Amino acid sequence: MTIEWWTVGLQAVNVTILVWLLARFFWRPVAGMIEERRVASVQVLAEAEAKRTEANSALVDIERIRSGFDREREAIIAAAHEAAEQERKALLASAAREVATLEASAKMSIEKEQHAAEQAWVERASLLAVEIARRLVARLNGPAAGAAFLDVLLREIRALPEPARKAMAADGVVLEAVSATPVQPEEQQRQRQLIAEAFEARPEITFKEDPGLIAGLELHGPHLVIKNSWRADLAKILADLSDDSNRH
Repeated sequence: MTIEWWTVGLQAVNVTILVWLLARFFWRPVAGMIEERRVASVQVLAEAEAKRTEANSALVDIERIRSGFDREREAIIAAAHEAAEQERKALLASAAREVATLEASAKMSIEKEQHAAEQAWVERASLLAVEIARRLVARLNGPAAGAAFLDVLLREIRALPEPARKAMAADGVVLEAVSATPVQPEEQQRQRQLIAEAFEARPEITFKEDPGLIAGLELHGPHLVIKNSWRADLAKILADLSDDSNRH
């Protein structure tokens, strides 16, 4: 086998030229295109990563906002519950006050009615007592009853403190002996004598009738009144009954 070196050399030259041509006009543009594609891909990936990061940030913001909405909703619900509870308590307190006011008013009204009823019964009892006293006096009135009231009056005079007794019987003082029925002149003179002895003085005494006494003999002066009659006794009993009813 014979090797033709000229042919080999020409082929080597052709290969070298082909490689140079490929490197010069093919591989460089292709490499440039590949590099451009690579740079574009990196840029797209970077933009995609940025979008993903932005999306994640947006999701975080959305989650934070949603959490804020949840907290705000819970706060609104809690505030509504608190307001409802306060309103319920206020309504209960107002109702309790109204009930207490009504109870107090009802109690006061009942007490007034009871007091009025008691007063009415006391007045009826007083009128009945006066009527009974009048009827008894009509049957008991006489010298014995008059003497009894005179004795009581004399004891009341003697029991007075000395200054009061002297002031009541001082000169110029006119005393008034008041009886439920007329006193005869001779009896008036006797009573003047007994009253003067009780005072240990000589007071001026006049006599007066007052059927309202029912029965009795009272002595009225400018500075002192000695009550000694059934009217005074009944008034005292009525006052005691009224005090007892008021205390109860």
